[in-house]
Amino acid sequence: MSDAPVPPPPLKTSRGVSATIQPGILRYLIRVAEEHGVDLRPELTRLGLDEAVMRSAALRVSYRQGSAVIRRAVELTGDEHLGLRVGSAQQLTAWGMLGFAQMASETLQDAIETGVRYQNLSGSMVVWSVRSEDTGYVMWADLPDPAVDPAVATFLVEEAFSSVVTLTRLSTGPEFAPQAVEFAFPAPRDTELLAELFRCPMRFSADRNRMVLPNRWAHTAMPGRDPVTYAAVVEVLDAQTASRRAQQDLLEVLEISIAQSLPVVPSFAEQARRHASSERTLRRRLAECGTTYEAIVDGVRRERVEQLLLRPESTLRDVARQAGFSDVSALRRAVRRWHGVAPMQLRGDIARSAVPLATPAQPAETNA
Repeated sequence: MSDAPVPPPPLKTSRGVSATIQPGILRYLIRVAEEHGVDLRPELTRLGLDEAVMRSAALRVSYRQGSAVIRRAVELTGDEHLGLRVGSAQQLTAWGMLGFAQMASETLQDAIETGVRYQNLSGSMVVWSVRSEDTGYVMWADLPDPAVDPAVATFLVEEAFSSVVTLTRLSTGPEFAPQAVEFAFPAPRDTELLAELFRCPMRFSADRNRMVLPNRWAHTAMPGRDPVTYAAVVEVLDAQTASRRAQQDLLEVLEISIAQSLPVVPSFAEQARRHASSERTLRRRLAECGTTYEAIVDGVRRERVEQLLLRPESTLRDVARQAGFSDVSALRRAVRRWHGVAPMQLRGDIARSAVPLATPAQPAETNA
């Protein structure tokens, strides 16, 4: 399987408002937070993710929704290694058909490359890429948004790497350990938990988040390898990817249309006409994407507000007008609903988090 052609780069929306991520991370986060005595249900409900919705297999969340829940969970638990615990709690079965395909892969390298190839179906909130080198099998975990809140960034990277190590040990044996791990974030106060999990040299404040696996482990045969089953499951994954591509295209077209029209928001009927569709059909297609037109409008407005607040010359009246709000009071209510703070406080928060955590060098690698 490792001789298969290089697949196209992962599908990643250029915007943070599309509901396209399977919420596997959030489901495990809820469980781990409960162990800390923290109830995340109020935060989930505020974002429109109540318990019934979270149990739905069809649910998709946006990168913004996921980041908001993670940020709040880190604040409430005070656990700087919350991501590590969430990643360590996971099982391959949580990844659905993708996890099944990985278990049926020929080698660990094939399993990893299958995961990267279909990462948009896994609920991953980082962008994975891999490359086989003479010195080891290298995995990179990059953030879709380099200006993401530092606490969320640390969570996502720790969750990503710890889940790989945990699931590999469940699949191939508890003695597995990476060759080296590098983190783009600064060294935390306590590195003991990281050292216990990874059992290898670690480096912090690196250019990129990088994990190197020994080649002997990459070539290890998977216990459940079955080429017939693998081929059958991959066929299903390809169909899901094609469906998801169509859904993502629809969401991005609507987002762009709304963004270009602000401060005026096109009516739903107008959007249906633009897509040569009936309102009923467009509403059904959005429901299949796990969202509504109102939610998309809200997300685009939120993004516009955050962009405008980064401009020190913009007054609140300017921001309200350009984002399509009737007045400053409506803007304040929206910002309070989105972030739990006033617009001027949000302006300061955005300005502080707008500096990239790192400027990564981008060597050529395989997006497997």
